[in-house]
Amino acid sequence: QAQPHFACCQRKSRHWVFLENAFTTTSEMAVHRRCLLLGVAGCAALAAVSQNMPTDAEAALAADDECLAAKPGEAQEQCSQNLLQRRGLMEKAEAAKLEVEGKAGQPWWSPAGWGAPTSWIKPWLPPASAPAPIGSAPDGGAGHPPAPITGGAPAPAPSSSRKCSSLADSENAQCKEVIDWVVQSGKYDPKAPEWFAEMKNISGVDYLSASKEDFQRLYYCSPPGGKACGGTPCTCTKPPCFTCYGGAPARKKRPGCEDPESTSIACKPPAKPMDYKGMTWPTMTFTGAQQMHIFCIGDWGGMDGKLNPIEGRPPIIAYDWGAQAGPSVFPRTRWNRYHTVELCNHKDFVQCYSTRGTDCPASCGFVAGVDDQPQQLVAKAMQERAKINEPQYLLNVGDNFYWGGIEKTCGTPMDEISFTAHHQFDQVFESVYTGPGLAGKPWLSVLGNHDWGGRCFNNGWDQQIAYTWASDRWIMPAPYYMVRMEYPTKMFSADIFMIDSNVHDAKSPGMDSEHNICGEAHNPVGADCSAAQGPPSVEDCPSYFQTLWAEQKVWLEDKLRQSTATWQIVVTHFPCGEDGENQAWYRKLRQQFGLDLLVTGHRHDQELWLGTDITRNFMGGLTCIITGGGGGISSEATPNPDDTKDWYGEGEYGFYDITIDKYSLNIDSINYDGKVLKSARVYPYAR
Repeated sequence: QAQPHFACCQRKSRHWVFLENAFTTTSEMAVHRRCLLLGVAGCAALAAVSQNMPTDAEAALAADDECLAAKPGEAQEQCSQNLLQRRGLMEKAEAAKLEVEGKAGQPWWSPAGWGAPTSWIKPWLPPASAPAPIGSAPDGGAGHPPAPITGGAPAPAPSSSRKCSSLADSENAQCKEVIDWVVQSGKYDPKAPEWFAEMKNISGVDYLSASKEDFQRLYYCSPPGGKACGGTPCTCTKPPCFTCYGGAPARKKRPGCEDPESTSIACKPPAKPMDYKGMTWPTMTFTGAQQMHIFCIGDWGGMDGKLNPIEGRPPIIAYDWGAQAGPSVFPRTRWNRYHTVELCNHKDFVQCYSTRGTDCPASCGFVAGVDDQPQQLVAKAMQERAKINEPQYLLNVGDNFYWGGIEKTCGTPMDEISFTAHHQFDQVFESVYTGPGLAGKPWLSVLGNHDWGGRCFNNGWDQQIAYTWASDRWIMPAPYYMVRMEYPTKMFSADIFMIDSNVHDAKSPGMDSEHNICGEAHNPVGADCSAAQGPPSVEDCPSYFQTLWAEQKVWLEDKLRQSTATWQIVVTHFPCGEDGENQAWYRKLRQQFGLDLLVTGHRHDQELWLGTDITRNFMGGLTCIITGGGGGISSEATPNPDDTKDWYGEGEYGFYDITIDKYSLNIDSINYDGKVLKSARVYPYAR
């Protein structure tokens, strides 16, 4: 869209080329500014990027769809993953971005940076909406203030031992210019209330009253638009300035941890994430004559589209309305039951979500009102069920946050919670699973493959462990641990064993990069989580998970052998039967050690495997459930109950309610609408 004397850019072959004219009049500058608002300013950066990037990657960035950069033969399912993880492209574009930003010492979106008269900027007056980021919608899309979506220096977790810095220091070069603009006039922009919504929580003051140092604090903790500061301010309105919680309410203390001197593992975080491996969480005791219930859920944590990511990461948004408050579902392709026919590819499915089903191929099986809010529907069904069958605790099988877990790099100290983790937990967990019967109930949790990072190992998986000591209900003291449950009134007990089975997605670096925590294609160069006792490198990653799995197997067999409880239950992420030994190890746990129930997820549906189901269950009569239909990701097949030909189990979205007593486990599979789909009764295995 351009006047005859001015062109924003034009398409040449597979490249966007910026046509740079002399900006000598205010009217020409206004036309250029409209181009920026239309999101076409990306052609300037792309012209520079083309000197340093392969053609396919450049075209992908130009089209805002990394699917174009997929290698031949890669599945369409990867597109949605690529869309959310442009990190590799952004790293390659960094040099080009610096060149674009460097014009006249101004950021690329600044009018002065494109030769406009400085008088065009009117200090202290509410300006029109600022230019949008590359690839965003005309109104800024996700509601972020002007800043290009590019990589930058990581913003480390706040630490009381961290040295503060002036905004003029080099580590804050990325955020200085945007903060100067914000303080001068940007905070009067009509979209400012949306951009700076987190200011009160982080700094303790309203954005209109905030000082420049308060904005530095904001851009360190939760940078709108992604231009993060690398250091915390030395002064601010409400110190201490190194924290990200100047106005956030204090977290609730876990019951029993009121004494600050307590050394219980429930009250005192470890120095490192793996320090509590294999330890026993303090015994939980439940008294009374009422029925005792356990809820089971997995693969439930949707995308936090309101998050302002740090470390130059893109927003976690996959479709038009994904910037809403609360979780939005991650779109996954759908196949037929035997995975031989793709029913709905990435672009079709994103179109289904973007239009909420009004423009969607029938083969996608998209059910409006269900597929676009499954996590909320399952949570509501849990709330209603809890009113009549109040659970004493919940078993969570992992994949707690899509796409890649906590969106920051591993290594935050265990006694700290980054604002990123705080925000994701608040939006996707704390604000969803509420109400009588659910609030305050313990969530015994494990990591899923997406919690480790999905296609990488260096995301903030350690923050999910650390959140154990920032919550009154989240429990994940280590990747594997156990908890003893005592029911003295009813005279029985249960040992719950939580284990990490993500070795099954930790393959050789060159293999299956789209489903490989250790893949070389998506782990950044030099990825290293050794400081957090995680994998030290891509090369060592497979052996790290193999060692973790091997030590857990020895630990679990020993603990089962010692168990005197009435019930023995194992909880893990990977689904029924996937033990790496064609079910032989789980069969051993059943037949030699008396395992009573296996609770799993990973496959995005609800499947109750009876011990008598000999067509697929070869685990020696062990009952197993797959509860991967928590709604954080779209289900394996359509949730339409009149079209079940591609279903693996009894439902697509839902959870399980287990009634436990001394003599039996009664398992009910609960659909997202609250209906009971299937039931089974399990008796203690003769030991």
